[in-house]
Amino acid sequence: MAERDTPLTFTVRRRAPELILPAKPTPPELKPLSDVDDQESLRFHIPVIQFYRGDPKMRNKNPASVIRDALAKLLVFYYPFAGRLKEGPAGKLIVDCSGEGVLFIEAEADVTLDQFGDPLHPPFPCIEELLYEVPGSDGILDSPLLLIQASKFDIRS
Repeated sequence: MAERDTPLTFTVRRRAPELILPAKPTPPELKPLSDVDDQESLRFHIPVIQFYRGDPKMRNKNPASVIRDALAKLLVFYYPFAGRLKEGPAGKLIVDCSGEGVLFIEAEADVTLDQFGDPLHPPFPCIEELLYEVPGSDGILDSPLLLIQASKFDIRS
């Protein structure tokens, strides 16, 4: 990969955000967070971006569909992630294992990974253009605990 001399411009087309529910019913229970996880200084979302090159064996499959289906199956076992944070007595955070789901967005970008330059590591350029902030999802209470965006990049060389 080569370094870029000029600013990179590209378009990301996103489908509407959707809630992915657990594939099977999950236990409706309340799980208080530990004192370590319930610190005031940790009450925010953390954006993470990861890149994976396509697997030739999966060429005829839509990566977003594979991730969507796997996520629904995974949420059966890790069901608290499909819940919502609530405030309990004295402001203590509790996960309401409601099975409401996690937010999922399918996207396509008209740029190749090679166009971002080398090396490809944090701080990542253009993260604001690539990651979508769903309006109203900036708070941690009563909102999905995970927002996953699966973006497919151009594969031209």
